[in-house]
Amino acid sequence: MSNQPTSQAQPLAAPKNDRLLRGVALFSVLTALMLTLLLEALDQTVVGTALPKIIGALQGFQDYTWVVTAYTLGSITMIPIISKLSDQFGRKWFLITGTTIFLVGSALSGASQSINQLIAFRALQGLGAGIGIALVFTVVGDIFTPAERAKWQAIFGVVYGFANLIGPTLGGWLTDHGPIINGLITDGTRWRWVFYINLPLGIIALAALLVYLPSNISTRTSTHSGWAAIRRIDFSGAILVAAATICLLLGLTWGGNQIYAWGSPQVIGILAASAVLYAIFFISERFVAEPVLPLDLFRNQVFAAAAILSLLQLMILVALIIYLPLFLQGVLGISATDSGAIITPMTISSVIGAALAGVIIANVKRYYLITIVGSLVMTAGVFLLATMTPATSLFTAAVYMVIAGLGIGVYFSVLNLAAQNAIPRSRLGVGTGSVRFLGQLGGVLGVAIVGTVVNNTVSSDIVKRLPAGVVKQLTPAGLQYATNPQILVNSTYRDTVVHTATGIAVKNAVAHVPPGPQHAQLVASITAQVTQQVQHLLSQVFDALRLSLAVAIQHGIIAILIFCGITIVVTLFLKDIPMVQRYSAEPEEATAPSESKEDTAVK
Repeated sequence: MSNQPTSQAQPLAAPKNDRLLRGVALFSVLTALMLTLLLEALDQTVVGTALPKIIGALQGFQDYTWVVTAYTLGSITMIPIISKLSDQFGRKWFLITGTTIFLVGSALSGASQSINQLIAFRALQGLGAGIGIALVFTVVGDIFTPAERAKWQAIFGVVYGFANLIGPTLGGWLTDHGPIINGLITDGTRWRWVFYINLPLGIIALAALLVYLPSNISTRTSTHSGWAAIRRIDFSGAILVAAATICLLLGLTWGGNQIYAWGSPQVIGILAASAVLYAIFFISERFVAEPVLPLDLFRNQVFAAAAILSLLQLMILVALIIYLPLFLQGVLGISATDSGAIITPMTISSVIGAALAGVIIANVKRYYLITIVGSLVMTAGVFLLATMTPATSLFTAAVYMVIAGLGIGVYFSVLNLAAQNAIPRSRLGVGTGSVRFLGQLGGVLGVAIVGTVVNNTVSSDIVKRLPAGVVKQLTPAGLQYATNPQILVNSTYRDTVVHTATGIAVKNAVAHVPPGPQHAQLVASITAQVTQQVQHLLSQVFDALRLSLAVAIQHGIIAILIFCGITIVVTLFLKDIPMVQRYSAEPEEATAPSESKEDTAVK
């Protein structure tokens, strides 16, 4: 069976009024949606800075990356599937189910007693988060007409971007300063607040959604019920896209985190499997009645441009979030807390950029020109960031971040708005979900690409900077540990390396001291001398590593600058479509800019 034309999709019921929610109900639902998005977006980044303490409490160092990866896999995998199902069967109960799963996963993650439990519960938490991330922006599109969406999509975009930016800082603060509860949470288990903080806010959001979110908030495409409706679900597409996405994310994570080399059989094999599964998925989507991803959506120029820009924006944003703190801490030598404070202006400027863009779009009902301006400002800011060196002042770095943040913020207001404005209401779920899915994928892809550039540059550059004598005095394993960038940002790791290297060197040096009355004195003298030599040697290595890291991050930001250049080109295809102020009927199909008609809406 081939795909049904969009015009044949008959909604069960379309909202008769411009807005189903007003007053207290509207306020309650919007607040609940913001809290849901904030918590689920925060948990993508908030755990990273808490991981050292978590590993210290639960052990399992070899599996620590899975604490983050499990959440990412769960959330991204759910987005396209739930987005389509919400178009068919409505959104309320999917959103409530997702929020409940997220809260249960949060509670269980906070109570974890082993690293394997934490990984499993993080995956559960991610499944719930993926449902929320998929549906929050869609429900906003259900509530407001295109003309009203601009300011609200801007606000929700700011919440999402803000959560990504403050996540690492908040995670570190909760881990170090979260309240202690006798018998439950100690100094060593403060990290549990990273998960428990979700519960009170999440329960408030869940209650508001249960009470105030109407079941008929969306236009449904399924006219069937019971078994007939279930038979129309695209199970094969859901399984294929989930399997393909999991393989892709695992390959990018393994290669980007240097778990395996990019040329290893593991990475090549799983990326090849992902490509095959995606190919089968795209073929199968042409022959089902209700495809998870209707491919004809991408024939719409505006929607396709918005989806690609979502991918690029998160590639840029997440890579900057990861590597700017590394530059500030590892190269400029400031503390983790201070680096969070330095990045705060970037957070604020992105909020300002999104707010300004939202206000302008809400007034002029156009987004094309403001998006082009945003892309140019963002690119200028990233270019300036690429010029940073170890001699760059903190004030200068902050100014560059502010410029980049202003441009990035514009996209928070535009992408979902443009995509939703280009498709019919019956496809809000799958359309919005596609944009969110590509955005989430972009975050992983951007970090993998930039991480590879940074790691390869450090590996090649450090060899040229180390004096030949230093290389000869260190074992290959010792050199590997001593040139790990963690040395520059993790004092515990650095102290461990120094202590271990000193202990081994002292042990080897005193092993052949002959016994006698002067033995203790000789051992003490040799120990002091060797300790001084080792510390001087490692100091040279660390200084060289700092310079190599500066070059590596500069190369990484140049890669981000290339992403910005591609973004400018794609933005040129994001043409304006008039934003209607009142629906007169359900649009039958997504219109291209040249096909927009005045008679599709009462202005």
